Amino acid sequence: MKLDLNQQNLQAQMNRLGELAKSGGNQSANLTQKVNHAGSEFGQTLTNAIDTVNQYQMQASQAARQIESGDGGTSLVKAVIASQKASVAFQATMQVRNKVVSAYQDIMNMPI
Repeated sequence: MKLDLNQQNLQAQMNRLGELAKSGGNQSANLTQKVNHAGSEFGQTLTNAIDTVNQYQMQASQAARQIESGDGGTSLVKAVIASQKASVAFQATMQVRNKVVSAYQDIMNMPI
């Protein structure tokens, strides 16, 4: 009985190895698709972050124009907060860009 279970396990493992060998090309294609998908997600995330920074800067600019023109639509405190929010978001984006550029340069300088 114990021998039969071992043989069945061995047969199941052999079948699995055969399936893996047959699908080797498919796995390579799947890995390439996953890498491409991850790259597009990363690009989309960066695009969203830059759009958010742009929105913060536009809001700060609009608040500053309203203060300069004497329009009662916004207070000085709100304009300063919008300006600081835009500044912090821009600085954070620049730090991320610097890290990405540094990582790219490190990868390019690796010996083959």
